[in-house]
Amino acid sequence: MIQLQPFTKTDFAQLIAWVDTEELLMQFAGSLFHFPLRAAQLEIYLKEKNRFAYKVVDLSTNSSIGHAEIYLTDNEVASLCRILIANPAHRGKGYGYQVVQQLLAFSFTQLKVKQAALNVFDWNTSAIRCYEKAGFSINESNIQKREVNGKIWTALNMTINKSHWLNRPPA
Repeated sequence: MIQLQPFTKTDFAQLIAWVDTEELLMQFAGSLFHFPLRAAQLEIYLKEKNRFAYKVVDLSTNSSIGHAEIYLTDNEVASLCRILIANPAHRGKGYGYQVVQQLLAFSFTQLKVKQAALNVFDWNTSAIRCYEKAGFSINESNIQKREVNGKIWTALNMTINKSHWLNRPPA
């Protein structure tokens, strides 16, 4: 079981340690940050009023295992982004699904948005399965390409609307 807790300056060093390659930074944050990630970038990041940044805490150990964010692009859409389960040993255990469900619950019930969206690279099949399990579907009209160290990465956009989320079958 996890809990999303506010991401603060005291969490900077942990996130910086986790995101230790240019490729992982691009996977985690897109083009928002530049490598290497530094505290100064994160200070600017936290000042954005439309950003709700969280650390992901494993309640059984009371330790931070990841990061997640909601960014309000407008009053109708919440962008779920910068979702990271940091330790590969924690991946594949359902933490990502729990994170997404908590982000969606906050987005739809507290922020009152009508739709949520996210971007994921097409090679990240485990994340895509997680998002599909949560009810997201790929938006074929919004696919982007990025160059990372001489390779082209394809970013898929996925969306879910509030009514679909409310009527989803149990996982």
